[in-house]
Amino acid sequence: MSSVPASPNATQAANAVAESVQYQGRKASRQGSEQRRQAILDAAMRIVVREGVRAVRHRAVAAEAQVPLSATTYYFKDIDDLITDTFAQFVERSAAHMAAFWASTQGTLEEMVGRLDGSEQARRQLAEEIAELAVQYVQHQLRERRDHLIAEQAFQQEALLNPRLRELVRAHRQILQQGVTHFFEVLGSRQPEQDAVLLTATIVRMEYQGLLDGVDHLDSQGMLAILKRYMNLVLGL
Repeated sequence: MSSVPASPNATQAANAVAESVQYQGRKASRQGSEQRRQAILDAAMRIVVREGVRAVRHRAVAAEAQVPLSATTYYFKDIDDLITDTFAQFVERSAAHMAAFWASTQGTLEEMVGRLDGSEQARRQLAEEIAELAVQYVQHQLRERRDHLIAEQAFQQEALLNPRLRELVRAHRQILQQGVTHFFEVLGSRQPEQDAVLLTATIVRMEYQGLLDGVDHLDSQGMLAILKRYMNLVLGL
């Protein structure tokens, strides 16, 4: 197999999620207004990461963004609109990040799948490489995107209480899962969607454990063993 259609499809799926995001608050009509609106949403996100969703209040966000209180109430008529749009921007940016990730890994995936020759040894090697790639992904997330992971956990919890966030949470879940599904399709999985659900759930659990324990205490070898076992099962080993 000389090419991997999974990566372009995964990129397209992530871009589609980004384009589907809808905002609730007042739209900015000028560039300067849009910059102020972005500053307000960024400030709200910093508060979420630092103190949690319940700490997001118009006055607190205005102070964090260094804008007049009237600016936050102009763009967002109530706190629910502000919280919803903060998460909408989070999902949009997450999708853009994953689109770039899938595009950047296309060559690696092509090389990995291209070495499959039907032998057990080749499948075992592929299982190990995929497991190592997944561990590296988790490590990168914890080291470079810790705030992102904290925000993700905060909004998933808030969606249990706020129905307006649930569709955004579902869309966010699909960003990684759809890309992994395409990859399993290329591998010839009989149940690519189910395999993707299990793998992404395992990765999310590892990210959460890493947040609790700290990246310096991450059990990378244990993670690798779990992921290798799973990939061996997927590849019929």
